[in-house]
Amino acid sequence: MDYRFLGASGLKITEITYGNWLTHGSQVENDVATACVRAALDAGITTFDTADAYANGAAEQVLGAALKSQRRESLEIFTKVYWPVGPKGPNDAGLSRKHIMEGINGSLRRLGMDYVDVYQAHRYDHETPLEETIQAFADVVRAGKALYIGVSEWSASQLREGQRLARAAGFPLVSNQPQYSALWRVIEAEVIPASRELGMSQVVWSPMAQGVLSGKYLPGQPAPAGSRATDQKGGMRTISRLMEDPVLESVQKLRPIADELGLKMSQLAIAWVLQNPNVATALVGASRPEQVAENVKASGVVIPPELMSAIDAALGDSVERDPAKTVSPESRPA
Repeated sequence: MDYRFLGASGLKITEITYGNWLTHGSQVENDVATACVRAALDAGITTFDTADAYANGAAEQVLGAALKSQRRESLEIFTKVYWPVGPKGPNDAGLSRKHIMEGINGSLRRLGMDYVDVYQAHRYDHETPLEETIQAFADVVRAGKALYIGVSEWSASQLREGQRLARAAGFPLVSNQPQYSALWRVIEAEVIPASRELGMSQVVWSPMAQGVLSGKYLPGQPAPAGSRATDQKGGMRTISRLMEDPVLESVQKLRPIADELGLKMSQLAIAWVLQNPNVATALVGASRPEQVAENVKASGVVIPPELMSAIDAALGDSVERDPAKTVSPESRPA
């Protein structure tokens, strides 16, 4: 497993990170989730990403329990704050000082840890002054509860202003966690150039476009039983926009490219995002341990320029590139 630096910091993370959105505490039983974490460790993954809102805290609990026997210093643990948690009262969401302080304490309690390596703003909070948010994060760092601060799905202008305030408060923002895949490239025009300028890396989620780039969804055919596209707990909703036949047809054109590289289509999708030098790591989840072993084979793969061009040609108009698609809710979700 290869490592990369996170932004301009001295922190190294595995270029494939195990994430537990839509799985731990929700889609799979705890014993299977624990087996997946063990498989990630066996494969050399030491970086794990979660969030307080995943399964309303259950995902953090499952991850913490699965990692309890590991040497804490040998792990890099990421979690996030913003989306509603608990009973979802008026202060149970957002990036107010109150919610950030209560959020980090709740996350550490559920994880069973004294600190997290990276604490991330899960979205931008339009209802809280950015100065308040940044000062709260600064105090979290000074208290030793988080070593670094990152954000998720912030626009280029939000990154610039956030970094300006963070540096004034005595710490840097080191990362942004956006959706990014060969089908979803909205960060390329503005967010990535701004991040390079600001010393921030991308920690990308959904590199397989919710599993669509694995090639398992075929045009004109029903989704396989047990797949994310059939999951009534949230997976079906998140993947619906990618399940149109023109998109699925373009994805099937990637199969010969994967074959030429000796990769499965899922591995090609992960390797593709890792070709971007501003990407520090790709988040992958799993509902079975063998999926982890398969995904890690994308680490260290180099896709030649001519095949990167062939991927662009195959996907064609199915690719979303509009930078305006990087948005956060106008008001705090309830």
